[in-house]
Amino acid sequence: MSTIVTGVIARTKGAEVEQTEIVIPDPGPNDVIVNIQSCGVCHTDLAYRDGDISDEFPFLLGHEAAGLVETIGEDVTHVEVGDFVILNWRAVCGECRACRKGEPKYCFDTHNASKKMTLTDGTELTPALGLGAFAEKSLVHEGQCTKVDPAEDPAAAGLLGCGIMAGLGAAVNTAEISRGESVAVFGLGGVGIAAVAGAKLAGASTIIAVDIDPRKLELAREFGATHTIDSSQLAGQGEDSEVVAKVREITGGFGTDVSIDAVGIMPTWQQAFYSRDHAGRMVMVGVPNLTSKIEIPAIDFYGRGGSLRPAWYGDCLPERDFPTYVDLHMQGRFPLDKFVSERIGLDEVEQGFATMKAGEVLRSVVMF
Repeated sequence: MSTIVTGVIARTKGAEVEQTEIVIPDPGPNDVIVNIQSCGVCHTDLAYRDGDISDEFPFLLGHEAAGLVETIGEDVTHVEVGDFVILNWRAVCGECRACRKGEPKYCFDTHNASKKMTLTDGTELTPALGLGAFAEKSLVHEGQCTKVDPAEDPAAAGLLGCGIMAGLGAAVNTAEISRGESVAVFGLGGVGIAAVAGAKLAGASTIIAVDIDPRKLELAREFGATHTIDSSQLAGQGEDSEVVAKVREITGGFGTDVSIDAVGIMPTWQQAFYSRDHAGRMVMVGVPNLTSKIEIPAIDFYGRGGSLRPAWYGDCLPERDFPTYVDLHMQGRFPLDKFVSERIGLDEVEQGFATMKAGEVLRSVVMF
């Protein structure tokens, strides 16, 4: 029997979000209904609202979520009723060519719920990143649920579901930062700050944080940055950028072992590219818009060596990484709780978008 709950949708492109009634159908054989306890306000949800990801409106927003498994389908074996879980949007299939090659983080056939959640008039909703968690309950595939320690704060745990894992994983998994290495992170939103924290966790000795906002630079120091660069008044582009010059100055004239672009716009991409030492590694975790193009001289790409890698979801494996970082937080070894800037109600999501765009928070978290 279907259930009616309250959720937040984006009905049309660019319009303010709406709080309305959502119909949750009975789970299919491998589906799960999760009673949502928390859901972070992520920039990706804003991108859905503004039509920057697809035009499959209306969207049921929200995806950085944690909660309790309430109902399971008849064939579910991965979780049980009552489990405390973090939702993930890349439930790997285990059977596609990427999974068979031992690279499940690149799975081409990730799982989603077998049924659609709808409005009360029957209109099908497109769940953000296959989850749709700005709702009291959500229907997901069992593989989208990762069981973690139930003693964890849901507000903190849920943030591993997207942005924090993206930045943390970009540093630890994609860049494979080693002890004693130098790192520069460009852009200090939630993802960038998580990359700073990940670099510290991995043992980097020099961590340079770059942003135009002095408040974010100070915050980066709290999460482990050893140096900060205020780029708001620095001129130049590409290799001639004053930002690049400052990074090289800090690193003895060489550049960093690792650079991470956590913004996804071409000025920061170029700063990250040219701030590397020769044979240094660059990671792009900031998501570019649909019209951005990478433009650098081919000889610069060829001549500097090293590696350039995108980070999808921080190259994470939820079943491996989510429980690990929850445990590290509870041991006092990773500051997951510090990413929770404020706790808000479901009726404050639109306000949360405004606060996020103003750069006033790392994460606003909706609590249920």
